[in-house]
Amino acid sequence: MEFKISKELIQELEQLIQSKDDQQLEVLLNDLHHADIAEILDELDFDEATYIFKVLDSEKTAEILLELEDDLREKILSRLSPKEIAEELDELETNDAADIIAELSQSKKQEVISELQDVEHAKDIVDLLRYKEDTAGGIMHKELVKVNENWDVFTCIKQMRIQAKNISRVHSIYVVDDEDRLLGRLSLKDLLTTAAKTPISEVYIKKLNSVIVDTEDVEVARIMQKYDLEAIPVIDELGRLVGRITIDDIVDVIKDEATEDYQLAAGISQDVEADDSILELTKARLPWLVLALLGGFVSVKVLGLFGGAMTNHGNLFFFTPLIAAMAGNVGVQSSAIIVQGLANDTLSGSLFNRLIKEVSLSLLNGVILATILFLGSHFLLNVEFIIGVIVTIALISVIIIASLIGTFVPILLDKFGIDPALATGPFITTSNDICGILIYFSIARLILGF
Repeated sequence: MEFKISKELIQELEQLIQSKDDQQLEVLLNDLHHADIAEILDELDFDEATYIFKVLDSEKTAEILLELEDDLREKILSRLSPKEIAEELDELETNDAADIIAELSQSKKQEVISELQDVEHAKDIVDLLRYKEDTAGGIMHKELVKVNENWDVFTCIKQMRIQAKNISRVHSIYVVDDEDRLLGRLSLKDLLTTAAKTPISEVYIKKLNSVIVDTEDVEVARIMQKYDLEAIPVIDELGRLVGRITIDDIVDVIKDEATEDYQLAAGISQDVEADDSILELTKARLPWLVLALLGGFVSVKVLGLFGGAMTNHGNLFFFTPLIAAMAGNVGVQSSAIIVQGLANDTLSGSLFNRLIKEVSLSLLNGVILATILFLGSHFLLNVEFIIGVIVTIALISVIIIASLIGTFVPILLDKFGIDPALATGPFITTSNDICGILIYFSIARLILGF
């Protein structure tokens, strides 16, 4: 059953903290999952959360640290001494420990690293800090199981037992040469069913997917998704095995990327959360709102060019919101499909073929929607026949143009190394609104001659 925080539990914890009943606090919390305790700490005030954090042992609190909200983790770390932080990091795998150290100030980083008890663990953490956080090197674990191609099965099993002590889960067994260059992987089934004196070089699997340390994390996610991998080895420029990336690391990458794309699509230019300060939220939202406002000014200017139609053909202006809205909606639909294709690397074929397909699709949708609009405007709104014809032609034209803009803007942004998710936000909506209004009144002027 999923854990749920109750008001009674929070009150009980607050009473135990006030009475400094550490023993009962441990009894109450020790059986809970670290993610549930992190959720509880987020509900308490900072002093109470810090108190509980110091009561529990490092093995528990190290995992809790990873689950806390960024702001609360930063505050708790500020209350801990370098030695206390080092005790937490000694319990974590290298990539998790490196992520936490990266949040500290430069001076405190050095102090914490110097307090780490396990020298090899400290070296691995320092090594990970060299890589950018959005690369394979930045998200990989240093903990892995590797065997030498020159060993026999018996030696291999003996060495694996030693290596596995510091690893929570063994996804793969990697085979390397004397220079630590990655050669392949070893099947556990083959290991268990092969004679003890058989050389590993005779049984390991040479076909193996791997990534280089500077590969972007989203590219790693794409590869692991494509080949349905639970883990993937990471090599350096010389082909030496330096780490591994597991599926739980990639889930975090996919989640972060989806959040970023969703915010870009909504016109939010920075990574923010609902609990961030008003100033941070304003800085994230305002740029695109300003762009939308400027787009609105352009729309007003475009409408001003056709002011003569207001006097003699006022009915035209009643359809302006409809045309603009359809242009924006069609553009967002088209761009969303292309952005998804670019993200999943599933776009295929030439640009010309995509152009033909998009025009055909838009023409079909446009004719269906225009027919509905013409019949509705004529029989329900009693609009004059000629106005209905203008609106119908304009709608088909706007849908075709908006879909083409929605298709090619993301592709163009991607070519220039800009996140194509921008094309599903206010930028595409505003530009299509302007184009839609311009096309609509241009067609009206051409037919009515105002």
